[in-house]
Amino acid sequence: MLHIVLFQPEIPQNTGNVGRMCAVTRARLHLVHPLGFEVTDKHLKRAGMDYWRSLDVHHHEDWRAFRDSRLGPRRLWLFTTKAEQTHWDVRFADEDGLVFGRETSGAPDWLHEELSATRVTIPRFNAEMRSLNLSTAVGVAAYEALRQLHHIR
Repeated sequence: MLHIVLFQPEIPQNTGNVGRMCAVTRARLHLVHPLGFEVTDKHLKRAGMDYWRSLDVHHHEDWRAFRDSRLGPRRLWLFTTKAEQTHWDVRFADEDGLVFGRETSGAPDWLHEELSATRVTIPRFNAEMRSLNLSTAVGVAAYEALRQLHHIR
């Protein structure tokens, strides 16, 4: 199983889209609080639509609670624009977790330090652009990991 970890997401539509993708791919979604919205937010429900009830989603009070969870991934990969190694350069494994920071500020420095050995980036072919939208980045990363795991052909 693939794990998708959203660290303090701020935009409900992004989280809804990620949730929908997780439901379709049977990935487990971890939401690390605090969130920038209410889970009942109409935008979240609209983006996730009826897929939300099929979603394997787990809420964690904070990063420590996530790390202590018995339902968490075995290994974590931090997706960031501050990495040299691309997601194409690594070998994903079953039970890996793909970690994504906040839409406005990414992952905090302490999280970069904690996951310094497993930071990866999605290549940007236009260096003038800062990054992809969160839900797009999660989709790109998840489908590469799933391709490597041979869950999709």
